[in-house]
Amino acid sequence: MKLRLLIPAAAVAGACFLSSCEAFIPVRPSGRLHLHFCEDVFLGTRSAYDIPDTNDFILTVLDSKGGEVYRGRYGDSPGSIDVPSGSYTVVAVSGEFEAPKFSAPQYGDRQVVAVSSGSDSYVDLICRQLNAGVKLNISPDFLTAFPNGSLHLKSEDGRLLYAYTEKRIAYFNPGNVSLILSDGATDEVLITRTVESREILVLNVSAPPPGSSRKGVSVSVDTTRNWTVEDFVIGQGGKGATPETAYNVGQARAAAGEEDIWVCGYIVGGDLSSSNASFTPPFKSRTNIVLASRSSVTDKSSCLSVQLQKGDIRDALNLVDNPDILGMQIFLKGDIVEAYYGIPGLQNITEYKFRD
Repeated sequence: MKLRLLIPAAAVAGACFLSSCEAFIPVRPSGRLHLHFCEDVFLGTRSAYDIPDTNDFILTVLDSKGGEVYRGRYGDSPGSIDVPSGSYTVVAVSGEFEAPKFSAPQYGDRQVVAVSSGSDSYVDLICRQLNAGVKLNISPDFLTAFPNGSLHLKSEDGRLLYAYTEKRIAYFNPGNVSLILSDGATDEVLITRTVESREILVLNVSAPPPGSSRKGVSVSVDTTRNWTVEDFVIGQGGKGATPETAYNVGQARAAAGEEDIWVCGYIVGGDLSSSNASFTPPFKSRTNIVLASRSSVTDKSSCLSVQLQKGDIRDALNLVDNPDILGMQIFLKGDIVEAYYGIPGLQNITEYKFRD
């Protein structure tokens, strides 16, 4: 998935953005930081693991001194954050990863952004695998030759026992990983390789068969099964031409004038006026709704307004008659306009579909 994060404009002094009351430090507003996961681009993998839901990622925003400006679940984060001018590090990860683990791919992104006083700064976060994996293929000959030995994978962060029957992938932070043969008393380093993020290294481990004149252990890289995760874009055609290539809310807000464009976002409210929007039921207006990058947004300035013209689409999407669609993710096809009720908007809707 692709990630782009928006952080709201008004910081209320003394307020806590997280339900756990962790991590938002009120500051004097100077610039606005917007962050978003780009949902149309992600780094796929040939492993058996699915890309996790980015709403569950841990989002952290740090100032130039390492101070924590925000920390919490991405899906619960505000649409934008007002911060003093300066440099900020934005980190979003699927989970903490410090020591080697089996079946523990870590996804996310880390970027540094400069925020200037009175300006908006945007960060498009991409969901990529951050750590690396190592998998061993252990031949029966090796088991016969070393029945009492054990194999370990070791990096500077720790060590994992790789049982002869192990089928899972072991994950490590990028860097050097060594394969070690241990007999309980001594360790022999069989091979050391440098692994990169997104890489899955597959090693074949074997020994000469009984009766052979050859001695020792053979370790080789299985180039037919070794892989590196690659970038790719879902769907065909140009950006916004299909639901699979839909603009996210942040991209749509910057694309005024484009027509017949698919946009994807969460329905977060309605009842638009020139100065306000409602984000909680009951709703009164059937003529409009607002979309946001995630369902937790309650700041009109971070949203995209949507006009519902009279007809089947209004009947299906207005919040007066369909309160259950509040918070749902939807794809809409229409024309992007510079302003509708004071914010960028989408008009002339011709098609829609909810995310499966």
